[in-house]
Amino acid sequence: MEVVQSHRKSSSNNVIVSILPLYRSAPPLEVRLEDFEFFAIDRLRVLKGISDGLCRGKKPEEMEKLVLDLWKANMRHPQAVEEVNKDIISHFVLRLVYCRTEELRKWFLSMETTLFRHRFRWESSEAQRALMSEFKLPYKAVSNAEFESLKDKLGQVARSMGQTLAAADAIFYKVPFEEVPDLVAGRRVFIHKGHAYVAINQVVSLVVTQFRSYLSKALILTNRKWTSTIREQEKDRLTPIVEALCTSYLGPDYSQQQEFGEISIKDIDQVAKTSFPLCMRHLLEKVKEDHHLKHGGRMQLGLFLKGVGLKLDDALAFWKAEFAPKVSAERFDKEYAYNIRHNYGREGKRTDYTPYSCQKIISVTPGIGDHHGCPYRHFSEENLRAALVRMGVSSRAVEDVMDKVHNRHYQVIR
Repeated sequence: MEVVQSHRKSSSNNVIVSILPLYRSAPPLEVRLEDFEFFAIDRLRVLKGISDGLCRGKKPEEMEKLVLDLWKANMRHPQAVEEVNKDIISHFVLRLVYCRTEELRKWFLSMETTLFRHRFRWESSEAQRALMSEFKLPYKAVSNAEFESLKDKLGQVARSMGQTLAAADAIFYKVPFEEVPDLVAGRRVFIHKGHAYVAINQVVSLVVTQFRSYLSKALILTNRKWTSTIREQEKDRLTPIVEALCTSYLGPDYSQQQEFGEISIKDIDQVAKTSFPLCMRHLLEKVKEDHHLKHGGRMQLGLFLKGVGLKLDDALAFWKAEFAPKVSAERFDKEYAYNIRHNYGREGKRTDYTPYSCQKIISVTPGIGDHHGCPYRHFSEENLRAALVRMGVSSRAVEDVMDKVHNRHYQVIR
């Protein structure tokens, strides 16, 4: 593997070395199980941040800043060697995670390619040329004579993009036009006799095409290894981690005790309309509609209401009032009040329970008649669309949500 330790000139042979790995083979490194998971989660934050930015239609310059900020926040390490190791390990772990279905492969390929494109641009021109040689691209810079004969045409293309053609240091590569479809589609290259003339600052398209092609094939091979040997061999150790990672919750940790304000019973309906997540709005609607919730729903909604500041006395009054059309006061006190007091740490072991995390809500399997769980995972597409429309979500935003749902990224929807 091309594990490279720093971005510098080697003192012995003056060779430019890049910090950007090409991920051609798995690293021969011993990795602790917790690092295996934590490194992958950090990289997943980067990839899902990129996905979110693209879904929101961010401009190229905004994406450039976003990717850099995501990388700095999640993948940097005080030691350069350890940063490279984390980069490589996390890529190969996620390759295992996302090789398993066509949809997962498609998403991972797109996000990793986008990340690679931006990271390639961060490299110096010398390092970029070194990476081109790593890919063994068969393209050479055009000769001075050929450049001079096409200088006017090349200058026209440059000016059409608001750039100038600096003849003194201009370097162009002559490549088959089908190798750079994005440049051709954007009319950003001069084409002559079936060849595109690609400027040095555009070579990212050449490299990214090769990277995408290689990674696409590698994901297919990884899937074959996973299904034939790895999944069974690692069923008690790595397989549970791999299968859970693509639905890992990456948001804030709400499972820890925090200082909250208070809400009263009369506030609940209004706060629900403006601030409750869809899963809690759905449970609230159902308890008001059916005047009952099964145990899973009561736990999910009850602990959430506790977490946002509903006091025990108000919680007892809320559930008693909502159940009243079907449950007598005597039956409520006998069958339901104990569990509510238990959630608030007033019964049993006196444990002060916290709200369920998104990951826990996503991972449950609701039964017939249950209403708890994650709507983004457990609703049918028709019911989810209808729920989003009722919330006043725009058509474009609905499609963004459905795209994340189809790719199983339930935890990044907000």
